[in-house]
Amino acid sequence: MRTWIVAGNWKMNNTIAEAVALAKAIKDGTATLKRGEVILAPPFTSLQSVSQTINDSRVALAAQNMHQEEKGAFTGEVSPVMLKDCGCTHVIIGHSERRKYFHEKDADVNLKVKKALACGLKPIMCVGETEEEREKNVTRAVVGRQVKEGLRGVEKINNVVIAYEPVWAIGTGKVATSAQAQEVHSFIRVILKDLFGDGAASNTRILYGGSVTKDNIGELIAMEDIDGALVGGASLKADGFLGIIKNIAEKK
Repeated sequence: MRTWIVAGNWKMNNTIAEAVALAKAIKDGTATLKRGEVILAPPFTSLQSVSQTINDSRVALAAQNMHQEEKGAFTGEVSPVMLKDCGCTHVIIGHSERRKYFHEKDADVNLKVKKALACGLKPIMCVGETEEEREKNVTRAVVGRQVKEGLRGVEKINNVVIAYEPVWAIGTGKVATSAQAQEVHSFIRVILKDLFGDGAASNTRILYGGSVTKDNIGELIAMEDIDGALVGGASLKADGFLGIIKNIAEKK
């Protein structure tokens, strides 16, 4: 049985002091969890402090992005080696905001996924269609391409997590229906089966993201192929994030 995951992407929010306070509240609120994985992705500036705060707890640390090289003249970038040094075990790659605002392409995502794995980080690879693409009925074509290109050349998918985040649902208050989300998650498993075999299709965790709250996660997590959530805005308040975790833990 696949272990559920709830990951909080704090995006460009929280000072170090705010991040530490939020991380401590989540650490305390998950201390009695018997199963599942909780991951926090603060800004780069807070990684070290949050790492120290959640040490010896059930909570893991992720970065929101990384460069595909381990070191070099790349001003303003952060390498996977540096992330590991801060205590990261995971890294979010290919988020739609990175694709939209920073023009990351599938090939960039692929390089980062492979480098993350090579450096011992577990990538959370994001895929998802825009509202225009969904209206044109090309969701499968878009998501299929992103999955295949993002995983091109990856030999072992054991440590890869995939997050399906329809772009039209991120930060908009719109949420895919449970049926819509399940359809795409199931489709992703078909692709994984074609690429890596039955084991990968059965064992790879696929998360849903896009305006997730404690009030709507119950219906989503009840779907067979949804293994958790990548949470944005609702992860910035401890009670809302812990409510999502509680609702998932009760159903999975």
